[in-house]
Amino acid sequence: VQLQASGGGLVQAGGSLRLSCASSGRIFSSAVMGWFRQTPGQERSFVAAIRWGWGGTYYADSVKGRFTVSRDTATNTMYLHMSGLKPDDTGNYFCARATGLSYDRRDYNNWGQGTLVTVSS
Repeated sequence: VQLQASGGGLVQAGGSLRLSCASSGRIFSSAVMGWFRQTPGQERSFVAAIRWGWGGTYYADSVKGRFTVSRDTATNTMYLHMSGLKPDDTGNYFCARATGLSYDRRDYNNWGQGTLVTVSS
């Protein structure tokens, strides 16, 4: 399975974006799909995750109430709806798959190329 994130861009603070993560193959119901953010010189940090089977969602404290992760099981696509964007949200966003719920990037695999989000103040 290969994952490809898309939908990034330049947006003003307070604006919104929707990221997509497309999978080249079927995502099994036992999987957990996650979004991570990386800035230059930093490790990838957890943003949000969703349990593919029943849709349970999990968020980093910094994005709760502003970001929403969702999925379309028919098309094997995950989304990240971002609103109330702040300059601190700037970074390269990656999606990945894990076999169980984790907030640790080391538990995730199938990393694809990221999509860059830039929030201007």
